[in-house]
Amino acid sequence: MEPIIKTNNVSKFYQSQSGLVRAVDQVSIEVFPGEFAALVGPSGSGKTTMLAMLAALLKPSEGQVMIDNKDLGKMKENDRVRFRRERIGFTFQSNNLVPYLTVQENIEMMLRLNGTLSAQGKNLVKDMIYRLGLEERQKNLPNQLSGGQKQRVAIARSLIHNPSVVLADEPTASLDSERAYQVVKLFSDLIHEQGKAGIMVTHDLRLCIYVDKVYQMMDGKIERVLSSRQEIDDFIACG
Repeated sequence: MEPIIKTNNVSKFYQSQSGLVRAVDQVSIEVFPGEFAALVGPSGSGKTTMLAMLAALLKPSEGQVMIDNKDLGKMKENDRVRFRRERIGFTFQSNNLVPYLTVQENIEMMLRLNGTLSAQGKNLVKDMIYRLGLEERQKNLPNQLSGGQKQRVAIARSLIHNPSVVLADEPTASLDSERAYQVVKLFSDLIHEQGKAGIMVTHDLRLCIYVDKVYQMMDGKIERVLSSRQEIDDFIACG
């Protein structure tokens, strides 16, 4: 089985007044279909920069970022924008729902942008709304939803256009512990069921109970990789 996400010694560096800053330094990772990985580490460790490169928002300074065997760094800007829109789903910390669109319309948005809001697409939206327990909220605006409901809408929007890759940047930062667990479990279940490659950036190590692999970053590098259930559970227990 080939990995959906693969990076080969990828780096991102910036020039500052004090010299060269390596935000990400020679990082290699792999995430396979149906695999959910966590990217953890302290603030400034390079997690956000790494996620931005995986999302085709930043070009690497060195190395390769491969999604579905496509080298993002070699794409022209227009091609990269289209690839990002079609093949990558993203859930933000602040959920970024459009305030004047209903739940249903927010979920439909990616299909509209890709020109795929057909009758079949509308049925997919209905199925997703039902699966996420939002059927009684589908006509509500975001300001009429709880934090957990907003994040469920954001998850639906990130998955509805059938991307290969789903990325989540601190998706539970604004939620209490109970709702955070519910949201990440749901996210994990959908990634496993649909065969996506998922990566979540999180500061809350407890949420790693729902992932299959943990990449721990420090100073722009991968410090260690945890890929067995026992290793991950021991890592969580150590805090």
